[in-house]
Amino acid sequence: MNVCSLNNSEVDLINMRITLIREELKNRNLDAFIVPRADEYLGEYVPAKNERLKWLTGFSGSAGLCIVLKRKTVLFVDGRYTIQVRQQVPDDGFEFKHIIKDHPIAWLSETLMSESRVGIDPRLHSLSWFQETKDILSQKKIELIELTENPIDSKWKNRPEESKEKYTLLDKIYTGTTSEKKRHLASIELKTKKAEFALITQLDSIAWILNIRGKDIPRLPVLLAFGILKNTGEMILFTDPEKLPEGFHKHVGKGVKVKPLKKLELTLKKLAKKGANVMADPKTSNAWCQLTCLRSGSTLIASPDPVALPKAIKNKTELKGIRNCHIRDGAALTGFLSWISREVNKGHLHDEKLLSDKLLSHRKPLKNFQDLSFDTISAAGKNAALAHYNHLNGKPSVLELDSLYLVDSGAQYLDGTTDVTRTIGIGTPSEEHKKMFSLVLKGHIALATAVFPKGTTGGHLDALARQFLWKEGFDYDHGTGHGVGAFLSVHEGPQNISKSMSAQPLIPGMVLSNEPGYYKEKEYGIRCENLIVVIEEKNKMLSFETITFAPFDKNLIDRKFLSEKEIDWINTYHQHVREKLSAHLNGSDLEWLNNATQTI
Repeated sequence: MNVCSLNNSEVDLINMRITLIREELKNRNLDAFIVPRADEYLGEYVPAKNERLKWLTGFSGSAGLCIVLKRKTVLFVDGRYTIQVRQQVPDDGFEFKHIIKDHPIAWLSETLMSESRVGIDPRLHSLSWFQETKDILSQKKIELIELTENPIDSKWKNRPEESKEKYTLLDKIYTGTTSEKKRHLASIELKTKKAEFALITQLDSIAWILNIRGKDIPRLPVLLAFGILKNTGEMILFTDPEKLPEGFHKHVGKGVKVKPLKKLELTLKKLAKKGANVMADPKTSNAWCQLTCLRSGSTLIASPDPVALPKAIKNKTELKGIRNCHIRDGAALTGFLSWISREVNKGHLHDEKLLSDKLLSHRKPLKNFQDLSFDTISAAGKNAALAHYNHLNGKPSVLELDSLYLVDSGAQYLDGTTDVTRTIGIGTPSEEHKKMFSLVLKGHIALATAVFPKGTTGGHLDALARQFLWKEGFDYDHGTGHGVGAFLSVHEGPQNISKSMSAQPLIPGMVLSNEPGYYKEKEYGIRCENLIVVIEEKNKMLSFETITFAPFDKNLIDRKFLSEKEIDWINTYHQHVREKLSAHLNGSDLEWLNNATQTI
């Protein structure tokens, strides 16, 4: 079992903060307080000022929930973080549970006595979560208390400030269409559902529909904002007006009003007084917004975000940009892989931070580069067994001979978003390394070559990528694929490929990742990831087009585990990689590419 890697002063600081929150429990007559990772926008990424879970516990993962009780604290995480959480959070005073296997609210209901009081900040939870939680707790006569002030906010000294950078107006050469047309398209769904207004709370939806981008959250080019879309296509944007760039109103077109965030509550109450039908997604919009509407007199219409699906189905301009940026990005990654190969051959075994920084240096000069799309996962040896490892959380490890190195990285470009993972053999890989890599690659190929009818969801296809691991008694505890935006979120919905059996069918124009993996705790990790686009075949069936171009490590491939068709796929893919990237590389990098893409 991994042990906490914090020093004594860090442990003391976390324990002190837990004590402060327990004092607040006592002051507010609460028996428990629930702290999610999310902020009021309910996105995967949050700005530093909203990292409440990290401030309280030290845990920096992208998903988790903490329950502070009078005498103990329990932290729930998913399978990606079961190892990481024990490294970042003190063992003493905390219990760790799997958020899927141990339902947090069911656990809380069984733990607390009848008549207990549980505090929450309703801005940090979805309405669906709020309703389910209230129902579960009420069966035990436990009261759910909506707090108007978050106890963490009142105790957080030196809290980071919000970014003051201006927003960016994204040109039509990248978006392919205007904000007015996008708003009109989304408003059709409101009329269909007989709604007068829709709450638009997902940050990437707001950025997409207005053709603007921001720098309010690291790695995610969005603005902190809420939106109210009318069924006429008009929209009210609640954000910091000081961040609006010159030409904003001309850029978005007629029908967009801007108000400061503090005006949101009053505006929602005014709509309610008119008895408005307000459409909102109970799964992605926070409970406070919807309860404010409901309790003020509005009628809530539960429906998915009307922007999410149009955003996910990329238009021709967006797809062209995404394909183009992947070629540039693939050349940068290939140059980096070439450099690693030469360095290892010289006996230079670098640490994870230097490797991550070196990869960034290959991407930074590229046309349209804006930022990374997420913190690079640069994981040597046993660290790669942590699916979402971050070398910045401790002292970076150094490459070791006869081991594996996993690098999962991506970038934000004006014309698209990339996400790619390559697993590299350092020195001489073992037979086990090659076997497991080949099994993962077989799953990757099975998904990449899938042909399926319209109406198929990602859940229907997930087993294709897992089948070869399953036959050996193995699996991986993360999804096989997630949606990817166009210069937006690297984790985009509503499409995905996972065991969750999403109800969203895959539609031509959607971009997803294809990333099966295998992780052996304390030893190594393997993941093979490309991005794929859903396309329509001539016979009206659907399939995938792979748009990521970078060599797989041939030294990790064992032919005896592959069929002739799989070998042909690898050789054909590597031929395409060579054709796409050759013009962007030269010298030793081009020579390395030619060797790395030779037939197997």
